[in-house]
Amino acid sequence: MKTLCRFAALTSVAAMAPAQTVPPPKVAAEAATARSPADVYGALFRAVQQQHVFADGKTFVDAVPKRAADAIMAAYARTRPDGPALKAFVLANFVVPGENDRGSGDLRTHVRALWPQLVREPVIPVVGSSALPLPARYVVPGGRFREIYYWDTYFTMLGLKADGQQPLVESMLDDFTSLIERYGHIPNGTRTYYLSRSQPPYYALMLDLSTNTAPAIAKRRLAALRTEHAFWMKGETCAAGRRACLRVVRMPDGSVLNRYYDDRDTPRDESYAEDVATAAKAAPRPAAATQRDLRAGAESGWDFSSRWLRDPQSLTTIHTTDIVPVDLNSLMFAMERAIAARCRTAGDGACASAFTTRATQRRATIDRYLWQATTPRYADWDLSTGKPTASVNAAMLHPLFVGLASPAQAKAVAKTVRRSLVAEGGLRTTTLKTGQQWDEPNGWAPLQWVAIAGLDANGEPALAKDIARRWIGTVGAAYAETGKMLEKYNIEQRTPGGGGEYPVQDGFGWTNGVASAILDRYPELAARDANPGK
Repeated sequence: MKTLCRFAALTSVAAMAPAQTVPPPKVAAEAATARSPADVYGALFRAVQQQHVFADGKTFVDAVPKRAADAIMAAYARTRPDGPALKAFVLANFVVPGENDRGSGDLRTHVRALWPQLVREPVIPVVGSSALPLPARYVVPGGRFREIYYWDTYFTMLGLKADGQQPLVESMLDDFTSLIERYGHIPNGTRTYYLSRSQPPYYALMLDLSTNTAPAIAKRRLAALRTEHAFWMKGETCAAGRRACLRVVRMPDGSVLNRYYDDRDTPRDESYAEDVATAAKAAPRPAAATQRDLRAGAESGWDFSSRWLRDPQSLTTIHTTDIVPVDLNSLMFAMERAIAARCRTAGDGACASAFTTRATQRRATIDRYLWQATTPRYADWDLSTGKPTASVNAAMLHPLFVGLASPAQAKAVAKTVRRSLVAEGGLRTTTLKTGQQWDEPNGWAPLQWVAIAGLDANGEPALAKDIARRWIGTVGAAYAETGKMLEKYNIEQRTPGGGGEYPVQDGFGWTNGVASAILDRYPELAARDANPGK
């Protein structure tokens, strides 16, 4: 009744109001000449809407043209794109809400704003969950990667430190120290299904990012570092008289290096169907052998790459456990040198001497087998052939990154990098196109940083800065187009990367971290991050 009375009152007020007759002439003219998107874009409009290029029909009609409508329609008439090409045409010619309209801010500011979105609180797992407990806050990569990952975190930490987030650096170090204390190593990621393997061992380098000088913390971290080293060297005794055992290999002269491995030889839980299918295609090779090598490839972080394949075009030929990788052994050298230095500081002379000897021996073995003066490059070694592999890849920069290369070696590597690995948008991962995600044309943030820092520290500052400029141009261009920080990029075309077992992920921890670290080192590149042509 109240509603009816209110309606009657409103009707009565309306009846007493002066009548609006004809609109003012100017308003009428504006209305008469206004054209809707259907009027302006005709055939293009109908194609976009009828093909459901965007899920919501309102999306395209709210788009803003990047150039004159006549020019857009002339280009459309010439090419008449269809399907995916039609969407690409629209995104190239319009700023489309929710599609390519989010890259308007400064790249560094955007990264700083992303950190809180990627922070997670300490983990107390629900019974039956695959999550591992974590005592402190941490940062996830983003996308499908909902847990902390080992080697990702070092590159994430670089950006956190540059962006004034030191408490997060310290809390993640607490998490990793805790993982080593509980499991004897840092797993690939903080899930139960990752416990049988690790990832490239960056913990020693992470410790260098800490500002915590408390003696009790230093003692605890040194103990954890030595435990991690023992994990990687566990096969040292059983490798005597054998080519390899667990993660340890014996080179032809009896000296010791390391390889990637996995304690299990079953399909990975997170890629079960894919691994079963790959092993079936690899028959009559035993499925367990193929699955072990797939798992070892995951431990490498390069899952997957022609580095691990006998036939670069066939994943079924994976033989990761036959490969002695230059990146892993460079990181082991850094670990041994770090343990020696920390033991020396702690007053443990015997430990310092033992690990200095280990680092010295490893450096000599790397020089003997992995350094290829005639190429010139650092190469992975194939145990099955007794020769270096033919793969030219970005892992060759790790010896420069950890301070293992001589000045002459660094200069020679820089020459090879200029000739074979520098692309339009950054550093190539390998020189082969295989469809695997850790191959050309993809570029990855961690490899860019290893190259930049390694070259800059070894008398090649111009090349280091050139790679940084190219990479920031790629990241900036993709951000301007998509509003996202991506896991990987096509550095030939400066577009999102491809290949692999899952779609391109956004977030993205190590891309954010390396972008901030580069812009902190080269602030003059900030003005170019959205204009790769400069």
